[in-house]
Amino acid sequence: MNYEFQQAKPGDLEAIWEIMLFAISKRKAEGSGQWQDGYPNPAVIENDIKQRTGFVLLKDGTIAAYASIAKNQEPAYERIQGKWLTSGDFLVVHRIAVSSEHGGRGIAGQIMGFAESMALRQGIHSIKADTNYDNAAMLKTFDKRVYKYCGEVSIRGQSRMAFEKQLAYTQGN
Repeated sequence: MNYEFQQAKPGDLEAIWEIMLFAISKRKAEGSGQWQDGYPNPAVIENDIKQRTGFVLLKDGTIAAYASIAKNQEPAYERIQGKWLTSGDFLVVHRIAVSSEHGGRGIAGQIMGFAESMALRQGIHSIKADTNYDNAAMLKTFDKRVYKYCGEVSIRGQSRMAFEKQLAYTQGN
């Protein structure tokens, strides 16, 4: 599949929010409490874009998915019940959402792959992320991409499973 990964722009907000609404309703239909508390919302996505942490995955020029990827920006990760694999710099991936037209194609895994490549280009060798215990699709993505379960973190008062992938040092990085 030929996808392009790029920084989200302010003009992308409406299309991103439509994808987020689909993801929020999908989580609800699956019986999950994740994303059912007013978060994320358009202001969160707008802030991601302003902070240059919002990214879109394009298929033939159309936004197929969204994610937030930031460096060292998750205070909850400092209070993990468990232990991270590394203690240095990391990229954190949050708010992965895939459009209804592109679901079931391994796009979340592709986003994680783009984040891993982005980290290595920046000399960072760790990706951290978390998800709800009932988010089967994301848990499958972490398993396929060989992320290690590290413990629990609390995000907005909810326990989440925390994962990390230590990226290999390769020649040229």
